[in-house]
Amino acid sequence: MAMPRRSRRPRTTLLILVLASVTIITLDARGGFHRISSGAKSLSADAFAPVKSGVNDIIEPIGSFLAGSVHYGAVRQQNQKLQQEINQLKQERASQADAEQAMQQLSALLNLPFLPNLQSVPAEVTNYGTSDFAASISISVGRDDGVQLNMPVVGAGGLVGQVVQASHHTATVRLVTDGQSAVGVRYGPAPGSLAVLTGEGSGKPLSADLVPSNTPVTAGEQFVTSGLQGAIYPAGIPVATVVSAKTGSSASQESVELRPAADLAHLRYVSVVLWGPSQ
Repeated sequence: MAMPRRSRRPRTTLLILVLASVTIITLDARGGFHRISSGAKSLSADAFAPVKSGVNDIIEPIGSFLAGSVHYGAVRQQNQKLQQEINQLKQERASQADAEQAMQQLSALLNLPFLPNLQSVPAEVTNYGTSDFAASISISVGRDDGVQLNMPVVGAGGLVGQVVQASHHTATVRLVTDGQSAVGVRYGPAPGSLAVLTGEGSGKPLSADLVPSNTPVTAGEQFVTSGLQGAIYPAGIPVATVVSAKTGSSASQESVELRPAADLAHLRYVSVVLWGPSQ
């Protein structure tokens, strides 16, 4: 009976493993294995270098963006804080400017050179009512304070307008720039020539009627209330100063533009003159 042939495969495998072990031990003893592993590591590093570089190219901008975002947020908060401080300073400055302006107007109303012998009632301006053609203000005094219809109202620089409505404690004043306003005035050398100043609307210049053609009228010349018998306003109150004057080729009168003597755009306080045509 024939004996089964033993396989040589296990022996061959065992021999290969032994030789490999001896080779590894020998290389390790001589440093060769380290060189092989280092070479393998170097090869691996070279293989992954482009990947690492690509990852860094992606990660670094993200990190910079995140850091920049945090920094931007801090800068934005700082800018907002600075803007708040600037706005507060502007408000304080505006309040201070308003207070100074109010003091100047009140001081001027205490000694108006064009009202030496006339009584007046000071009032605070509480509201502006203006449109393209109309111009008026509301004031804090009324009939209980002696205010009556048609009484003149003046400011620091001159005539403001006249009372057109009055209740017990308030009144409405039509400004000289109102489209329905008409003020009799004098201008030029004494005794002066007569004219009428009319309003054209809020913020617009006044115009002069009845100034004959070729009458010498110069820029800066002042027109004052005429004070004729029965006139609405007493004599001598500054109304406006000339801005420009010209004569058309076929005009019968001068075209004159004037600026109100009182600063109507910044009225805080005014005075109602206790005066009527009979006085």
